[in-house]
Amino acid sequence: MPVNEILALTMIGAFFLLLLGGLPVPICLAVCGFVFGYLGFGSLLFGLLPARIFGVVTNYTLLALPLFIFMGIMLERSKIAEDLLEVIGLAMGGLRGGMALAIILVGVLMGAASGVVGATVVTMGLIALRPLIARGYDKGVAAGVICASGTLGQIIPPSLVLILLADIMGESVGTLFAAALIPGLILAGLFVVYVIGLGIVLPHKVPAIPLAERQAVSGKDLAGKLLKVVVPPLVLIFLVLGSIIGGVAAPTEAAAMGAVGSILLALFSGRLNLGVMTEVVRGAFKTSAMVFFILIFAQVFSLAFRGLGGERLVQDAFAFVPGGLNGQILFLMLLLFILGFFLEWIEISYIALPLFLPVLAASGVDLAWIAILVAVNLQTSFLTPPFGWALFFLKGVAPPELKTGEIYRGVVPFIGIQLFGLFLVFLFPATALWLPAAIGW
Repeated sequence: MPVNEILALTMIGAFFLLLLGGLPVPICLAVCGFVFGYLGFGSLLFGLLPARIFGVVTNYTLLALPLFIFMGIMLERSKIAEDLLEVIGLAMGGLRGGMALAIILVGVLMGAASGVVGATVVTMGLIALRPLIARGYDKGVAAGVICASGTLGQIIPPSLVLILLADIMGESVGTLFAAALIPGLILAGLFVVYVIGLGIVLPHKVPAIPLAERQAVSGKDLAGKLLKVVVPPLVLIFLVLGSIIGGVAAPTEAAAMGAVGSILLALFSGRLNLGVMTEVVRGAFKTSAMVFFILIFAQVFSLAFRGLGGERLVQDAFAFVPGGLNGQILFLMLLLFILGFFLEWIEISYIALPLFLPVLAASGVDLAWIAILVAVNLQTSFLTPPFGWALFFLKGVAPPELKTGEIYRGVVPFIGIQLFGLFLVFLFPATALWLPAAIGW
């Protein structure tokens, strides 16, 4: 084996060692990229890097990221999710598992309004976990519903994952948003079916809201609250997604409109003040800086790996995978799923995925379909222990009586449901490709 290919394999191993050693991901990427790149082809690395980094920081589409992050944090800080959960929960409280169904619906709405998983999981954990447990819900089921519903923001547009996948795969953001809409709703529907089935088979785990509590709010008051609380976020979602998918506005323009819309929603709810605005701006700045820090140093890593012949190694490895193109796609999905136990979605997207793209692109497969398969797969990485971020987010706000083992137990059925959803999208590509074709993307 040539020396450069040995260096490429050693580079991957060194990255995981540094990561397990507790170093931040951007530092691991930078150290491995610079050290092994310099060993492989000397100072030429430094001549190639500026153009790659300049391409990241001047990418117009990526400007949508901080705007969507701002939008999500503003909706969380202004307690709009809290209002949604309370009103929808009361409307569905007569059903067994009604509160859990409300959480799933709020996860869909918050995912479509912001796409920020952490904000959704933390918000629903703070406002729903204790009431669910107090009403007799199984602790594992309560934790699993909140974690899984929070991850819907990773597949339902406008998703940060889809924006970055569009950049990596060279697809338009509008195409991926349209392609992800039906699979995202299918996943939410599968969650709903599971909760309803649980209410039929094991009703003691998902009891209905007590009758006295439901009767305390009249039907007229409930209808008024639904109109006041649910309609404004739906209008915002329609304007943001409709303008992108319909080709009226670019993703960055729609994101700016969404950010302004979230400010107006907070203003009309009477919860916008200087303190809230300061928190939102600071939170959006920190999250955006982290994302771009990783994006920039991922360029160092990927450039060095490709220069050392790593891409050719991957292509040779793919040639040994049985089953032709379908076998290669399934192998990629399995690899991404395993990586999701240890890495965040953004590292997987910018480190692992580009290694396989040349092989898939050469096969002529529709990359929009591959992107949706990847997005659904990466969604499971938020739930898979030991490093599932949704689990960490929920544990951070959970009451002491909720044990980590109960959270892990609760998410297992939802991991299985997501893998089943992934299989459906693989088996029926039209679930992802029909809508983009229908609207002419």
